[in-house]
Amino acid sequence: MTRVVFAAVLLTAAAAGAEEAQNDFEETPKEPHTMIGTTWDSQYIWRGFDIFRDAGAVHMMADLNLFDSGFGVSAVGHQSISDAFGQLQRWDGTLYYQNVLWSGEPLATNFRLGYVYYYYPKTNFGLTEDLMEGHVILSWPNLLPIQGLQPSYAFAYMWPGRTNHWAHVVNPTFDEDVKGMFQILMLDYAFTVPGLLTPDDQVIKLHSELVWNGGLSPLGAKVDSGFSDAVIGASTDFVFGADRNIVLTPAVYYQFSFEDTVNPDNEFWASVSLKYAF
Repeated sequence: MTRVVFAAVLLTAAAAGAEEAQNDFEETPKEPHTMIGTTWDSQYIWRGFDIFRDAGAVHMMADLNLFDSGFGVSAVGHQSISDAFGQLQRWDGTLYYQNVLWSGEPLATNFRLGYVYYYYPKTNFGLTEDLMEGHVILSWPNLLPIQGLQPSYAFAYMWPGRTNHWAHVVNPTFDEDVKGMFQILMLDYAFTVPGLLTPDDQVIKLHSELVWNGGLSPLGAKVDSGFSDAVIGASTDFVFGADRNIVLTPAVYYQFSFEDTVNPDNEFWASVSLKYAF
């Protein structure tokens, strides 16, 4: 899900269902495995920001988990539908390590450490330049007494990457305006209902998050620090294929925007993703 962006890759661990995440962490190391996929969003909302100016987006992703060691690499490409293969695009490359502490205990903690490089291959109308980020995501699948209810916390610090001189002409203070931290509090609830398309139970995932912005914008704009937005959403997975390794995920989200310097509008968007693991 891209807006619950921590974009697609950043929230993979934190937004996963408790049982699914636990199984991933406890697999016996074997061989590398890969997941590829694509996502359509009716609007590209990222940490409260309307990245592509009310336009929809297509996201292409690939993730390589290295021998189930916890180490992995991923790449995600974001392309505006309204400006197909034009200025409005971004590519994210991530190196990460994820694992679990105190497995099986009430304080079991899934964690993910990552480094992200946000690469803008074009000038993006002079609005931005490359960015870098370090992040940590923590989630606690057994902390709360309600089965399927999982709190998570994400911390990210962002700073400038490769210089785009055009962006500095448009905004001489760009470097300072993109430097700082995000903090995100999340609460997910997963429950089952009778299968909608197959005999298997259908897992419904409810997601909520509250974003604190430390006064930075990926577009290099002046932003006030504080709680910028809250998001609620719902999604479900439809699993196909002989090996059950094809997943179709429709989702809907709504954002309550609190800080006009981040986004003056409340936002609603729909998302559909298709992923294949091998």
